[in-house]
Amino acid sequence: MTDYHTTYKGQEGETTEWDDIQAKHGNKPAKDPVWKPDTYAPEEEEPKKDESYLDTKDADELEELEDDFADDRFLEDYRRKRIEELKKGTTRPRFGTLETIRASEFVAQVTNAGEGVWVVCHLFKDAVNDCGILNACLGELSERYHNTKFLKIISTECIPGYPDENLPTVLLYHNTKCVHTFVGLAAVGGKATSPDRVAMALNCYGPVCGDSEQDAQEQVRNMVESLLVERAAAEAAKGQGGRAGGGGGEDDDEDSDFY
Repeated sequence: MTDYHTTYKGQEGETTEWDDIQAKHGNKPAKDPVWKPDTYAPEEEEPKKDESYLDTKDADELEELEDDFADDRFLEDYRRKRIEELKKGTTRPRFGTLETIRASEFVAQVTNAGEGVWVVCHLFKDAVNDCGILNACLGELSERYHNTKFLKIISTECIPGYPDENLPTVLLYHNTKCVHTFVGLAAVGGKATSPDRVAMALNCYGPVCGDSEQDAQEQVRNMVESLLVERAAAEAAKGQGGRAGGGGGEDDDEDSDFY
């Protein structure tokens, strides 16, 4: 009679209680752990490389992507344009308004405004009429020249006891240093001043109002030409309508000092 023997085997790596006892006492080597495949994790989709993708990159990252867009003329042109914009700093305005600050903010906002940043800080009081004239001019300039920071602060909050007769006062800062101090409205064109006159006064000390890459003296010359045309028109109007009224007054003296 044939003797049949059946042997049962568990799953790979599976042990019996007897195996575990023998392994514990060192009578039998422990079985190697069962190999298991890594848990499946879907790969992250690569972001679509279009205009919005390029907008998230800085100039250095865009330079590294040159080969990625060699076959796409539109995106390659867009990439190059973005690099030029970033290098020129024209992608978005840095400032653009005349902001009011407090004394506790002066060091951060004015002294430490950033490397290469021009800061125009107006010490003012609402009760002084000349301060209102200058605030209007600075507000317009802030909308024109977004790379220059235009600020204002109450004079006695900035400098306790600062005399009202010195108002308006303008502090011009660049690279942590006060480049110049304008005291009184006469220093920036007098009571008949305008945004262009204020800009011309500021630009005597650097490219405060205008393209930083343009020569500061050229900017001043352009503004002088504009102001001369403005002044000639004003003189012509005065000659036609006000000859019977006599000569000029105090404001004319202030303006003549500015020129």
